[in-house]
Amino acid sequence: MDQEFSDSSEEKFLNEDENQERVHLFGRQNPVHTALGGGKPADVILWRNKQISAALLAGSTVIWLLFEWIGYRLIPFICHSLILSLASMFLWSNLSFYVHKSPLTFPVIQLPEDLCTKFALLLRDKCNETISIIWEVATGKDIKKFLSAILGLWFVSVVGSWFDFLTIVYIIFVMILTMPPLYEKHEDQVDSYALKTKAKLKKQYSKLDEKVLQKLPKVPFISDNKQH
Repeated sequence: MDQEFSDSSEEKFLNEDENQERVHLFGRQNPVHTALGGGKPADVILWRNKQISAALLAGSTVIWLLFEWIGYRLIPFICHSLILSLASMFLWSNLSFYVHKSPLTFPVIQLPEDLCTKFALLLRDKCNETISIIWEVATGKDIKKFLSAILGLWFVSVVGSWFDFLTIVYIIFVMILTMPPLYEKHEDQVDSYALKTKAKLKKQYSKLDEKVLQKLPKVPFISDNKQH
């Protein structure tokens, strides 16, 4: 009986998703290239410009191997790179007269004010949004968000115990350069599998909500604060 109920409930959730307007992964309606913002960054991520994409992947791999296998450190790497660059430009500027070469002309580089302002405003909005989500989770308004936050933080802590920070950054960078083009190539199969997985997660959450969450006492955080 339980097996029949499980199968029927899963089919119910699957049929509900299929009856809705077909959406792609993460609720995306636009093509992958458009969803990534279009332009040159999307071309690099989706390997439309294979030379730049391959160079970025190879360069990041070399840097990761340099730090992880040889044991190089970030601060010495930055300092040695700057020393080499400054010494090369200094020698070229001073020896160009003797070797009959034109001296280097250094362009004036200034960050535009509007770009810095937009970045600061975007950073502020993201910080405020994060603080709002943390406050909403902490006050107990939505048990689903609370459980999602706890599981997400636990998963990050487990992954962080396996790898160091540089390796995690490298893995994320490699995923950015490999996952989107693979998804674009096998979009229909991935969306179909995601739809089935979503139906199973809905079924499991409905069981958890019925057997556990609905039986939990609701603590009125907000009302208690107002009374005080």
